[in-house]
Amino acid sequence: MADFDVFNGDADGICSLLQLRLNEPRETAKLVTGRKRDIALLDRVEAGKDDRITVLDISMRNNAVDLTRLLDAGAHVFYADHHNPGDEITHKNLDAHINLAPEICTAVIIHNLLNGAFAPWAVVGAFGDNFPALARRIGAGHDLDLTALERLGLLLNYNGYGASLSDLHAHPKDLYLACLAHKTPSAFLQADTDIYRRLTAGYDEDMLKARRAETLSDTDQGRVLLLPDAASSRRISGVYGNQLAQDYPHRAHAILTRSGDGYVVSVRAPVLQRQGADTLCMQFETGGGRAAAAGINHLNEQDIDRFIQAFTAQFA
Repeated sequence: MADFDVFNGDADGICSLLQLRLNEPRETAKLVTGRKRDIALLDRVEAGKDDRITVLDISMRNNAVDLTRLLDAGAHVFYADHHNPGDEITHKNLDAHINLAPEICTAVIIHNLLNGAFAPWAVVGAFGDNFPALARRIGAGHDLDLTALERLGLLLNYNGYGASLSDLHAHPKDLYLACLAHKTPSAFLQADTDIYRRLTAGYDEDMLKARRAETLSDTDQGRVLLLPDAASSRRISGVYGNQLAQDYPHRAHAILTRSGDGYVVSVRAPVLQRQGADTLCMQFETGGGRAAAAGINHLNEQDIDRFIQAFTAQFA
């Protein structure tokens, strides 16, 4: 019997797996992960009868073919996620926990399943996935430094963004293992690891550059911004969108990052509504996500005007 842990390389995916493996260690499990937008991960898994696969924070919609392949091969799959799953998949070997509530993330799904056994990591995951109110509710009564955990969640999430692993300051697998070795968020922070110092310095530098973004559209309902083709832009686009969403909760935001002959798009719905981001992005071929936050992996140059029009209509 072989074990596979398959997880999104952002704060939510990392914090989800941390809770599960602190609760039930599987030291020999093969770790399968990548940058945040690298979500079709099950195509990298070859498993057979009675193998165990844990899948966290990646869309079932984008992994449906390989999920079915693995289930039919006899593997047992535990699947937790909060993204649009597409057509429902049912199988005797599938234990699925999909929650599409507007204010939920995978780390909190796991937190609930484990009856809050590792609440600090759920708090970090919720902060990282841009649910600060949810994070504070979970953290209440646990004597936690919420300011420090919010910063950690931000940095774990920031590290996941990039067009390739070379854009990232650390491989998500290494970041996960570093956190796991210290057991708790506070122990990881107190250790003042080199990986944490690199993330802190990189984030601060990239955010300064992001604040100079070009504005493509600016209305009462939302803003569309443009970042240049640079590693710093690819790293910061998502967390900058999260920050803008919190700063202007009644407005939607879209950040386009130039990439070769097109653009990568990050969309954040207004925090006060948290609806419509996935509906908007799925109008485009490579779009997907969830109601509060979604993206488009490749937007053609000729589709910019159409995107801005669709963005304005969606959040009017």
